[in-house]
Amino acid sequence: MFYIGVDIAKNNHEASIIDSDGKLVSESFSFSNSIRGLEKFQKFISSFSIDSNNCIIGMEATGHYWLSLYSFLIDLGFSCIVINPIQSDAFRKMYIRQTKNDSVDSFVIAQILRFGEFSVSHFSDEDTFALRNLSRFRFALVDEASDWKRKLVCILDQVFPEYSSLFSNIYGVASKELLSKYPLPEDMISIPADELAKMLSKCSKGRFGIDKAKEIQEKASNSFGVKFALKSFSFQIKQIIAQISFLEDQIADIEDEISSMINSLCPVITSITGIGDVLGAAIFSEIGDISRFERANQLVAYAGLDVAVKQSGNFNATDTKISKRGSPYLRRAIWLAASVAAFKDPALSV
Repeated sequence: MFYIGVDIAKNNHEASIIDSDGKLVSESFSFSNSIRGLEKFQKFISSFSIDSNNCIIGMEATGHYWLSLYSFLIDLGFSCIVINPIQSDAFRKMYIRQTKNDSVDSFVIAQILRFGEFSVSHFSDEDTFALRNLSRFRFALVDEASDWKRKLVCILDQVFPEYSSLFSNIYGVASKELLSKYPLPEDMISIPADELAKMLSKCSKGRFGIDKAKEIQEKASNSFGVKFALKSFSFQIKQIIAQISFLEDQIADIEDEISSMINSLCPVITSITGIGDVLGAAIFSEIGDISRFERANQLVAYAGLDVAVKQSGNFNATDTKISKRGSPYLRRAIWLAASVAAFKDPALSV
């Protein structure tokens, strides 16, 4: 049996081959992260009579650059193992003491495969992987929308500091429509109150009317906002509102797709208090095959919710924090679900 360790990088990978005795079959070799690179890899290992039947290929789950190589090798019938980088640190430190060159990492990975002392990074099936991609993409868009909302508040605090008191949610439909058409206090004052009331009523489905229009114009008339560079502020507000609306539309589309997928893959997860389609999809896709966790504490550690123990001799720290070493997406989804559950069920808020 041969063991091939691959050190993954963005443009070029480095590979080392060892036999069952741990001896290098040849010097390490480099190949590009491309189809030609894969062909070079196949040609090189075949020169030593190595094929999919007599080798195991290993690589670390660092970044996302390993994914293309992994998927192609799996399609070709090779046995591929993706190793958790945390588990290989001890081996790496031991071999770095002996030698220092570019082939150390790939050699270490090959040795880890030979000894079998590793923790495999789980690779989900295609549907679960696709759901995880969408779920993570949604988190990214939500974070981006939040950034733009903070920028909007920053600008409004300068040009119309009283604006936040006008709406319970300044990112609601009526507020966004108002800011996109009349971004400055001067703009809001310039239009007739009944025209403003008509627009507000339409956007709020009748909740706001002439009273709200008069309140807006009164506060706009007495605003303590800045009086210079207003054209630039106006432009920024309009652009930010457009960006927020665009992102919210994208998020809504993604959530529709996520709902459809989770309801076909694991509808039962949404029966848990605090977990809807979006959070259920995040939790389900990040965990993958839950049967790989033999004990509950393993799943807790995978989410990075286990306590980071601080101990030295007879000293045990009492002020400890969670390790945060696991999946940040899973940890975030669980925290959000717990918050919703505590709000919906008083028994869970104790």
